[in-house]
Amino acid sequence: MKTGLAQTLERIAALIEQRKQADPKTSYVARLLSQGEDSVLKKIGEEATETLLAAKSGDRLHLVRETADLWFHCMVLLARHGLGPGDVLAELHRREGISGLDEKAARKQDRRSDE
Repeated sequence: MKTGLAQTLERIAALIEQRKQADPKTSYVARLLSQGEDSVLKKIGEEATETLLAAKSGDRLHLVRETADLWFHCMVLLARHGLGPGDVLAELHRREGISGLDEKAARKQDRRSDE
């Protein structure tokens, strides 16, 4: 990853935090959040679908742009729950070097022990 890209995520997260308190008439983030979590989740679903369609189209720039939209809306959802990109990056860091199959099996085991 290029130097500074994690900081870009943190700056965007900070801006989202600011916009949470803004007037929904002047802020997209405030408007989306004022409509409730289902609206945020619906938007993430739409962006995920658009990302899939962009991948199928083979247009790399379109895929990058749609993925950026998806990530942004996921960051809005994280902010709604008091989380940010640092929380996701910490989880990815925790998983680094662990086989995906092993990590998935461990999550299943954790869920069983919670029951």
